[in-house]
Amino acid sequence: MLKNALGRFRLIGILEGISLLILLFIAMPLKYWFGMKSAVTIVGTLHGYIFLAYIAAIVYTMIKVKWPFRFTIGALISAFIPFGNFILDRRLKNLKTN
Repeated sequence: MLKNALGRFRLIGILEGISLLILLFIAMPLKYWFGMKSAVTIVGTLHGYIFLAYIAAIVYTMIKVKWPFRFTIGALISAFIPFGNFILDRRLKNLKTN
């Protein structure tokens, strides 16, 4: 998976998707239901760094793979939708095998 730009992008995308889900479905309930404010601080910071790496991976992959601009925007939008990165990863996997 890490042998080319697309594989590295897929890995970072999966990590970003997991960090978003942990932030939304674990850290935020801990903060608002149990008063654990540090959960969002810690997970949010980690998610922020992973998101920055994801943005860098989008730009790098766009250049290396020569993605159309429309596909690049779609990859960016998928980062803001829960489970969006997993749907994008499935499409990328199907693109690669077809």
